[in-house]
Amino acid sequence: MNWWQKLKQNNLARFGAIVLLIFYLTVIFAEFVAPYSPFTSQPDGSLLPPTTIYWRNQEGELIGPHVYPTTQGPVSLETGERELRVDRSQPSPVRLFVRGEEYRFLTIRLPLPTRLSLTNPGIQEVVLFPGFKGDLHLFGTTGPGKLNLLGTDEQARDQFSRLVYGGRISLFIGIVGVAISFPLGMLIGGISGYFGGLIDAVLMRVVEVLMTIPGIYLLVALKAVFPPTLSSFEEFLLITLITSFVGWAGLARVIRGQVLSIKEREFVQAAKVMGGQPLYIILRHVLPQTASYIVISATLAIPSFIVAEAVLSLIGLGIKPPDPSWGNMLSLATNASILVLQPWLVWSPAILIVLTILAFNLLGDGLRDALDPRNTQR
Repeated sequence: MNWWQKLKQNNLARFGAIVLLIFYLTVIFAEFVAPYSPFTSQPDGSLLPPTTIYWRNQEGELIGPHVYPTTQGPVSLETGERELRVDRSQPSPVRLFVRGEEYRFLTIRLPLPTRLSLTNPGIQEVVLFPGFKGDLHLFGTTGPGKLNLLGTDEQARDQFSRLVYGGRISLFIGIVGVAISFPLGMLIGGISGYFGGLIDAVLMRVVEVLMTIPGIYLLVALKAVFPPTLSSFEEFLLITLITSFVGWAGLARVIRGQVLSIKEREFVQAAKVMGGQPLYIILRHVLPQTASYIVISATLAIPSFIVAEAVLSLIGLGIKPPDPSWGNMLSLATNASILVLQPWLVWSPAILIVLTILAFNLLGDGLRDALDPRNTQR
């Protein structure tokens, strides 16, 4: 039984893979899935609860799923809560594949560094591909009523739409971080273990120094010297680069230990005798033998980048509003009134972060069991 068949038989790993597939497809096609723009505010619609979907009108007739225009009324002097104004004279049908706000999909931009100044943010974007223009959304309403599945935030923006768009940063920061840190850790660890001697000693001392640096505190310290005009896109790049720079050391140490044993095998010695260059032997013969460990470690390392972004954004050091991310959406938890009166604004990003981390861990455990040569289950 090969590893793929073993993985498919693992129900928990399959569940994790399905959850991640749904999440990533949702955020990739965020313009289509989200009914509204994450930056659009609704008139008199701040802190609305999740929209109630009705099936019958005021006369009791079955007219299908619909919602009513809802706005915030004045604050009640008795309870201190805002009264909701529901206009039941304008039922708005809920439909799939409706026309709504226009958007551009698959736009590709290239950031170009420029000279920093008080009026220049430091990075300019060049549009490589303008993308496709559209206005079709997966679901929505065909009337004045708004379908806010998870309510609205304090700026009257649709919470569900912001979660979908915010997932792009929170989900892809892990993939980008692993794509940067793992090749670096593999190469440094491979060179250190293969050559040994002075090269090994110097590289391992560098690794040990980097492993003593706490990434969160490093980012907090560097935040003080970041230009105040940095955009959220630039913040995203800096967070990813810095966390990746201090995150490859542990992997390099493990790869170095594996390479020490792999380099003594017959196929490596044969490559040396045939005149293979050291770098070629490392990349072609040695590092591929660590592939199973790399795949498992990468799957289990992605959640750490997601948590780092969430923590930094939560404390105001990551993605800055109004750009959404699951981390800065969690910052509403610091507002006691929202935590008590509008808990859905806090629980929704928290649940998505927990589900994502759980799915990656389940998939990583499944890959570890499937790729383990000692696992002889049939």
